[in-house]
This record gives sequence, structure tokens and C-alpha cells, in this order.
Amino acid sequence: MMGARQVDQGALFYEFCLDRHVPCDHMLRAIDRFVDLSGVRAHLEPYYSAVGRPSIDPELMIRMLLVGYCFGVRSERRLCDEVHLNLAYRWFCRLGLDGDVPDHSTFSKNRHGRFRDSDLLRKVFETVVARCMAEGLVGGEAFAVDASMVAADAHRQRGVAERGALDPASNRAVAEYLAVLDDAAFGGATPVEPKFISPTDPAARWTAAAGGPAVYAYADNYLIDLKHAVIMDVEATTAVRQAEVTAAKTMIDRTAETFDLRPERLAADTGYGSAEMLAWLVDEREIEPHIPVFDKSERTDGTFSRDDFTYDHEGDVYVCPAGKELRKYRRAFATPRTGVSKDNTVRYRASKRDCDVCSMKPRCCPNAPARKVPRSIHEPARDRARAIARTEAYVTSRRERKKVEMLFAHLKRILRLDRLRLRGPCGARDEFLLAATAQNLRKMAKLIAAPAPMMAT
Repeated sequence: MMGARQVDQGALFYEFCLDRHVPCDHMLRAIDRFVDLSGVRAHLEPYYSAVGRPSIDPELMIRMLLVGYCFGVRSERRLCDEVHLNLAYRWFCRLGLDGDVPDHSTFSKNRHGRFRDSDLLRKVFETVVARCMAEGLVGGEAFAVDASMVAADAHRQRGVAERGALDPASNRAVAEYLAVLDDAAFGGATPVEPKFISPTDPAARWTAAAGGPAVYAYADNYLIDLKHAVIMDVEATTAVRQAEVTAAKTMIDRTAETFDLRPERLAADTGYGSAEMLAWLVDEREIEPHIPVFDKSERTDGTFSRDDFTYDHEGDVYVCPAGKELRKYRRAFATPRTGVSKDNTVRYRASKRDCDVCSMKPRCCPNAPARKVPRSIHEPARDRARAIARTEAYVTSRRERKKVEMLFAHLKRILRLDRLRLRGPCGARDEFLLAATAQNLRKMAKLIAAPAPMMAT
């Protein structure tokens, strides 16, 4: 028969164990094994006063932020509500049943103050990377680098045409933008002025992905280890290719300094295949570039390309298909000249007399009196990259490079970081560091099985 609910007097005492009510297969249990925040208090100690009221525990705030970025909780207001109600979140944050959840404004105050002053979020990120290395998830031989645009928190239909229209006292993001005008990752990345500047987040670049609408955006740069796609470093830059290449150099050097890891090869797309970047990898860092060479000399009109000309290293000349020489100069100068132009190339020219009587002129230089062939001063590094592109290892690297693109897809679809919530270069840096930390923690939780529980005897 149908029973009725019995309303009895409530028990006077309750016995409740929070640990028992968190499922054994919950992601936070797996992540908790790899979260080591023991050094946070010592790292922040110089930034706290020795007198006054006790502050909110910084370890609690970091744990709450990790919860938010691991589960895609983008709002700190909502994060506080979720931690207050969710037993698993309370367990992970060490709050117990009756622990007070800090107010959302506490995060803003600490983020704009001692967290950024001490670079705490990078410290936490590097601690997690070190744990990945200790668990054997990092090979250290092959890295990949790439960048992805993340939309800024700026209205795409509001903008000013020039920097002088910005009010330095309007908000924190404008002040941060004015402070990084000479930074190679932001204002100093390119002399090209943006078409529009956002008055709310001017460091965000007005740009567009292929086939997409123009938006204000930052570039999220990842350097990953190809063994298990562990993120070794992350950098926030303006969304232009020059800044992304500079970020790649910064991340490679910082990884070598912090973790003493120097990869043997680096995989990347054509945007990183400039002559200067390839020379930096080959000559200065002794890293094999598994990168397509960025070459603007390729012709599509059916005429001879530069590959049809043979370079003679001993004579420092090019030989055309007709057997004629192309030289830097046709006469001697009293003062020797290098022949290097502003774009770091040397142009080899054929003789007009040879070209006028050549039967191959319609296929070589039909619209010019004589043929010219440019050669970069970093051409040996480009030749090295071309030789690597013909190997089986290069094919493998091109396939494994997709791992970094999968990380960006996971970042935007699962962690919901397709649009920034914080403004300014510092805000973008904080969000990217926390998201990369969450991705590495989730990676370890997935790949490293939890130890079997001890059976009672």
C-alpha cells in the first residue's frame, strides 16, 4: 500500500562526514592528488602586513579559482554560490560544512594587488608543470607552439581611431595599455597602428580570424610537450603574428631557465617559419625547426621560381636554368658593400645582355629587363628547415602538432574560455595562466590512475 511521509522530531545531534559524500570517481578527487599549494603562504608572506585583522586564506582562494576554471564557472559571484552549495567543492576547498565562503570582491582585491605583485598565478602554474614532469608526462624532446585568438571583454562596435582619444584615468585597462606600449608582446610588436582602439580595453587588438567577424581579441600562446600535450608555458600577447613569434622565443627561453628543458625539435605552423625565427632556432638555440618555410618568392604565373636557380656557395652566385650567373654586383666598389637590404635579403641580378638574347626569357622575366633573385641572410637556416621537411620525423611532427590545436578547442568548448572576463594585459595573463593550470591538472587526473584503496584485514 502507499505509505505516508512520517514527520518526526529532528535529531538533536548529527554525524556527517563530508569525505564520505564526495564520489570516489569525482574529478576533484583525482585533481586533488596533484594540487600542492604548500609554498603559497611563504611566497605571499612579504606582501601581507604583520599587523591587522587576519586575511582570507590565500590557499582557499586559489583552490576556489581552480574549481572555477576546471569546471568552466566563469563568474566569481557564481563561483562563490557554487562553492557554498556543492559538497564536492567544499571538500576540495577544505571548507567543511560550516566554513564561510569569501565574498566575490575578495578575489578582485587580491588579484589586482598581491597576486599580481608576487606573480603568484605563474608560480602555481609552474608548480603544476613540475608535478607533470615528476609524474613522467613530459618527454622534453619535442615541443610545439601555437596561438589562438580569444575575444576580449570589449564592445565590438565601440572604438576610437587614435591613441590620443583615450582617457588615462578612465579605467585600469587603459593605464595598463599605456604601460605596455613599448612591450614587444603588445604595443612594440608592430609599428602598424590598429584600425580601431577599444576605450574599455585598448590593449585588445582589432582583428579577425579567417572567415570570421572582426573583434577585439588577445592571443593565447601555448608551448606544449608533444609526449602527452602538457602545457609547458603560456603567454598573453596582442593578436598579431609578430607578437606570437616573440612569445614563442620567450616561452622557450623561460622553460629552459625554469625547468632546464631544451627541446631537440619544435613543431609549428607557417607563421613561425620566417627566416629570422628559423635562424634563431637553428643557430642560437640548436633546435630542429619542424616548421614550413615562409617563402614569398614562390611564383604562381608559370615563370621560374627561385628553386629553379642553383646557388654556388663558393662563388656566391646564382646560376639560372640557361647557365648564366646572377651576381650581387657587376663592378667593384672602392668601399666594399654587403648588399644587404633593410629586409635582411641580398638580391642577385642577371646581366641585361644575357637576358635580352636568352630564349627562356618569356618563362623567366617576361615583364622585367633582367631577372633578380632574393636570398635571405638566414638562408642556411631556411635550407635546414627545407631538408627536415623531407624526413619522416617531420611528417610525425606535423601530425602531433595538432595536439596544441586540440588544447585550444578544449579551452574554448569545455572550459568556456572563448571570451575573456577580465580586462587589460594583466587580466588576460591571469585568465590564461589559470586556464592552462586547470588543463594540466585535468590531464594528470585523466592519465594517472588513483591508487587502489587499502583493504581491511
